[in-house]
Amino acid sequence: MGQKKALIIRHVPYEGVAGYRAPIEAAGYHVDRIDVSDPGFSEVDLRTPDLLIMMGGPMGVYQHDTHPWIACQLRRLALRLEADRPTLGVCLGSQMLAAALGGQVYAGPVMEVGFHPVTVHDPRAGPLRHIVDVPVLHWHGDTFTLPGNVELLASSQHYAHQAFRRGSNILALQFHAEMGLDPRFDAWIESGRDAIAQAGVDEPSLRAAHDAHGPVAVAAGQAMITEWLQRLA
Repeated sequence: MGQKKALIIRHVPYEGVAGYRAPIEAAGYHVDRIDVSDPGFSEVDLRTPDLLIMMGGPMGVYQHDTHPWIACQLRRLALRLEADRPTLGVCLGSQMLAAALGGQVYAGPVMEVGFHPVTVHDPRAGPLRHIVDVPVLHWHGDTFTLPGNVELLASSQHYAHQAFRRGSNILALQFHAEMGLDPRFDAWIESGRDAIAQAGVDEPSLRAAHDAHGPVAVAAGQAMITEWLQRLA
């Protein structure tokens, strides 16, 4: 039996797996990565990896005309989910999971940018217990209707659907508990100035929050992912 393989899908180069890489490698996976801009991306069978991780990006799942790869990715993702293969979606990745499971993705009421905790609906059980009361990074303006046959795990003040799972193998996280120690945060700020302004936050306070909360957020996020991986069916 060969080593388990994990595939990370990056939708933009600066949104990588960051803090989640360590627990994935510690769980025994060889980690590979592909960008949606890669000419070979459309040929990749998303059912093949033992673990699939889809990260974030500034585009909307509904922007099929601007980003033709989205429909292609959703079709292949749906096949993976039908087979109940272990899959993690973060931010845009969580919205893609929702869409592939039959939910609707749409622009939300406000831009949510900054560090604050989510309300974990079962704070004693499940992998999200590790992030209870921990300020984690949010950076999104879209949301989704909850697909059927999933369990809602967390909410925030402005967004009811912050995390869900389907069984043991499918986990969707709208927030970014992987970010807090990664130097690419500079690129997030560079490329996200419009989002920062729309959210009514400013760059110095965002950087200060990153410095204050980042290490604890990433440690909690790593514990969450470690537990999720241990419980895969």
